[in-house]
Amino acid sequence: MDDSDTVLLLQRMLLAELGHDAIVARDGLEALARAEQERPDLVFLDVLMPHLDGLETCRLLRDREPTRRTPIILCSARAEARSVRACFNSGCNDFVAKPFDGAALVALLRRYLD
Repeated sequence: MDDSDTVLLLQRMLLAELGHDAIVARDGLEALARAEQERPDLVFLDVLMPHLDGLETCRLLRDREPTRRTPIILCSARAEARSVRACFNSGCNDFVAKPFDGAALVALLRRYLD
């Protein structure tokens, strides 16, 4: 889930390459609703999203039964230790810094989807 069209397109392409479909949401509130309806195998969230940021979205996903154990990856352009720690404290399984390294991102997605 991301509010950037470019990032959403990249995520769709990478997931398609791995044989998976992408469910797209442009903000945290939509992400919560879509995750409850669709029950995804993995949630990929940007930290900075409108209406509800990725950290709070992650916390709320962890509090709900359908997504309590779903792998969650948070991403952000802010990759200093304090920001990354906040991501893990919100309940995510992994963190990816923007800009993405394509090969590293594919390896990370495979780790959770294979």
